[in-house]
Amino acid sequence: MRTAYKRADRVADQIRMEVADILMRKTKDPRLRSVTVTDVLLSNDLRLARIYVTTIAGEEGEREVFAGLTRANGFIRTELGRRLTIRHIPELLFVKDVSGPRGDRVLRLLESLHVEPEVEPGPPETNSATHTIDPADAS
Repeated sequence: MRTAYKRADRVADQIRMEVADILMRKTKDPRLRSVTVTDVLLSNDLRLARIYVTTIAGEEGEREVFAGLTRANGFIRTELGRRLTIRHIPELLFVKDVSGPRGDRVLRLLESLHVEPEVEPGPPETNSATHTIDPADAS
């Protein structure tokens, strides 16, 4: 039996691809060049889209990026209206994606728990199957 794939999920995937393309190719604001769209969560009624973005800019640059995204919101919605065939273009809400740094922190914690087993020094083990007996010595 197939699992249900909601319409909101399909439209959210399309919005993610289109918004990433619009930011990369259509916007002229240099603040938006370092933005990566990581995920889109769309309400079931397709009226509100939370667009999760990440940027390589620092703390101050991040504020500038979100100011640029707020300013370009209307342009992005207009471009989405041209590209998507849905009745209502959702309201766009840009949200900082914190899953990347959180995942890095979890990986660091897991690596710190990893302990190498210590090997005790001792005589090398000998394998009795490798010793051969000469029949002349046996007599």
